Amino acid sequence: MSAPEPAPYDVREAVGNDDRDACFAVRREVFVVEQGVPQELEYDAYDETAVHVLAVRADGVPLGTGRLLLGADAVGKTGGDASVGSLGRLAVAEAARGLGVGAALVRGIEAAARERGLSAVDLHAQTHALGFYERLGYVAYGPEFADAGMPHRAMRRTL
Repeated sequence: MSAPEPAPYDVREAVGNDDRDACFAVRREVFVVEQGVPQELEYDAYDETAVHVLAVRADGVPLGTGRLLLGADAVGKTGGDASVGSLGRLAVAEAARGLGVGAALVRGIEAAARERGLSAVDLHAQTHALGFYERLGYVAYGPEFADAGMPHRAMRRTL
């Protein structure tokens, strides 16, 4: 039996302006262009302090991104618990969907949360993505709510 082939991409914490620009480019493609989220809602003050995670092909093409909010930035999204991080802005470029990039990004964000001593990760999932997050161990709680005009549910996974 041969060893499994390595993933055709790498998932890492974004470092420096080039990585950050790559994260923002994927978010623009997915949220602003595809989903019609107004640009002024997509980018916010949390981007300055968030941990950004990037999936990138060996040739440098960005495939996906997500971010982790910590501490005071996360508290408003996690019900007031500073030991819980907030996963958000998870986006996978259309050409990379179906390759496991989204799941790899979630696991990368969870690893970043563990490294920082967090006990759980919360997120606000678009309702069409509930099954994806449930398969990764997240549990929905609370009522459905609108965010950027789209239905969402809060979800949490204990680390």
